[in-house]
Amino acid sequence: MPGGAYLPMMARYNLWQNASMTAAASTLTEAERKADRGAFFGSIHRTFSHLYWADQAWLAHFSGTAPPGGGIEDSLDLIDDWAGFCAARLALDRRILEWADGADFDARRKLNPAFVIQFFNHQTHHRGQIHAMLTAAGVPTEDTDVHKMPKPYLDL
Repeated sequence: MPGGAYLPMMARYNLWQNASMTAAASTLTEAERKADRGAFFGSIHRTFSHLYWADQAWLAHFSGTAPPGGGIEDSLDLIDDWAGFCAARLALDRRILEWADGADFDARRKLNPAFVIQFFNHQTHHRGQIHAMLTAAGVPTEDTDVHKMPKPYLDL
């Protein structure tokens, strides 16, 4: 059962990995990010978009805030402006970190541990797809191992 340091650690990992992946993807052109690469959602662009939508949906569930509109099919084309998306992604990741730092399984809302684990597992699953697509496109990426998280992220 997750608790203690699990949520803050995974939220920091999420922030680090999204910063790393968006930086790597920023070296591609828009056409390269949108190119169908055979992944579940097709492209780097659409996979990032879906992950952003899903993270908003899970965070809304946990925090009681309004969820994003639409369903999974609508989640694929939310990014109009890459730089704007990168800023919005960072802002969402900081909100996830704030939630994780203050989350308590016994207070306020009862958190279902399986849902919390799924939240972080879902992120890792789709970032793995993004990582594979970036690697196939010849874009260097950082490590993805939790224990290799840079100190600045651990100190957030």
